[in-house]
Amino acid sequence: MNALTRFDVVAIGNAMVDVLANMDDEFLTQHNMPKGMMTLIDASLAEKIYGHIAENGVECSGGSAANTAVGIAALGGKPAFIGKVADDKLGEVFRQDITKSGVHFTTPCLENERPTARCMVIVSPDAQRTMNTYLGACSKLSRKDIDEELIKQTKIVYMEGYLWDRPEAKDALTYAVELAHKHNRKVSLSLSDPFCVNRHRDSFLQLIKDGIDILFCNEDEIKALFDTDDEETAFEKCKDLCEIVVITRGAKGAVAICGAKRYEIPAEPINRVIDTTGAGDLFAAGFLTGMARGKSISECLQMGALAAAEIISHYGARPEISLSELIAKKVG
Repeated sequence: MNALTRFDVVAIGNAMVDVLANMDDEFLTQHNMPKGMMTLIDASLAEKIYGHIAENGVECSGGSAANTAVGIAALGGKPAFIGKVADDKLGEVFRQDITKSGVHFTTPCLENERPTARCMVIVSPDAQRTMNTYLGACSKLSRKDIDEELIKQTKIVYMEGYLWDRPEAKDALTYAVELAHKHNRKVSLSLSDPFCVNRHRDSFLQLIKDGIDILFCNEDEIKALFDTDDEETAFEKCKDLCEIVVITRGAKGAVAICGAKRYEIPAEPINRVIDTTGAGDLFAAGFLTGMARGKSISECLQMGALAAAEIISHYGARPEISLSELIAKKVG
């Protein structure tokens, strides 16, 4: 790390508390929840759903980009996080938890307004996760929360696509891209969700072509971006999209497309998939940590696959073993 960079990655995203609960598909049907998708909900519905799952739920700090930041710390990297919590109990829980995990987090609290966000994650018997999200304080993230000095001191800026839903946060991400370019830093984006992509296809494409170096997505998201049902058609279009497009494919592994070159890796073998919550987030953590260390694209893919495999072998999006030791053994 040169003298100008203190951090490997600064992740920008929704700061929220996750509530994970195991429920069957009938529960999803009864509550009109599209399986495997993220749905934004209001405060009253958040309270209603929470009431149904509280007895079965496990609470922890979360949010997609925050999960990635914690994963980078677990991999031995140096991450920072920008996200908005309220000056309340859950906000303090989030701040203490992410800081204890090794993530630099100094975004000022939102005071006397909305409470800290929470996401109810319903895990089905087949390990699919369905998310119902109340954004609360997250929705107040704005340009003034983007710390130029932090961007300047970081190798890679990583942004969560979910933020693109809100004008203030969209402006914040646009500003972060401007600052990253000003200081010659790499910019990466996660597409987050197919519904999110469908809502913002044209503006996402413009953002990616104009300002993104590394794009993270899964097969459904990249097909949504190019409005096609054929993955090979989508892969072909990735060649001219940005510097590197990383596509996770579940049990089929992952692909990285860098211009005319395509790199592929199989999924890491595990005994049983328990919960897919955070799989994409931790894949991004592994890949970005590798990039920050100057690893090859193939090695970055392997680091991502190893981190994702560890996460889906248990409940929740926090590693239960030392990822840095695992990577040292497998990749070096």
